[in-house]
This record gives sequence, C-alpha cells and structure tokens, in this order.
Amino acid sequence: MKYIGVDFGDARVGIASTDLGGCIASAVGIIKVKGLNDAVEKVAAKGKELGGQAFVVGLPKTAFGTEEYRVERTKRFAQQLEEASGLPVHFCDERFSTGEALRYLSEGGVYGSKRKQVLDAVAAQIILQSYVDGLERKV
Repeated sequence: MKYIGVDFGDARVGIASTDLGGCIASAVGIIKVKGLNDAVEKVAAKGKELGGQAFVVGLPKTAFGTEEYRVERTKRFAQQLEEASGLPVHFCDERFSTGEALRYLSEGGVYGSKRKQVLDAVAAQIILQSYVDGLERKV
C-alpha cells in the first residue's frame, strides 16, 4: 500500500510518500496553503497525483502526550481530507518530529532558507516512516 505522509500546518504542509510496498518513506516537498479548506483541497490533489492509497497525518500532541487546540484542528483537517479524497486517513504521534528533522538537516549541513524549504517535508517523512515501522512490528 502506498501511503502519503502529512505534516499539517496553517501556512505550509509537509508531504512525504512511501514506495509502492509501503516500507520506505521519502520527503516529497511542501505545499503552501491559506487556511483549512485550501489545505484539504491541495493535499487531496497531491495525494491523487502521487498515487496514494491512504494518508498518514501527524497528530501534534504535547510533549506530555496531551491533546490541545492543534490536535483538534488537525483532526478536523483529517476528517475533511478523508471526505474530499475518498481515501482513509490514519494518525501517527508526531511529537518531536520537527526537532528530529532539524537535527537531520543540521547534520547534513542544511541551514537558513534551504532548511525552511524542506523542514516540513522531512518532518512528514519522519512521521510516515514511524507509522510504517509501527505496522511492521504489528505483523
């Protein structure tokens, strides 16, 4: 199964995709958005373009695992994405994914404006890889 990873944000949405076997996640890029409806429309279209069969959306819980405003907004986005795309949407805890992405980029020597252009896509890749790795453990 081919999954599309999503790091949802109000201004930018990071996108990642797995291989056709659903094992290896790769960063695809970012989508600039203006609001929830715009994000739903553009992400659904990108998922279709990439041949996705399901979405994995990062759930932004706090460091303590609690759910606050961002989680509610993300769940609303995911519900609308599922309706608009007709594809199932799964969630994956995204705590620390941005920090991990920052560390990867720093280790790779990516800084400044280049970092901003890829940060959300790398975070989406980390979220998606975490999800598919969890699936393998369940088998």
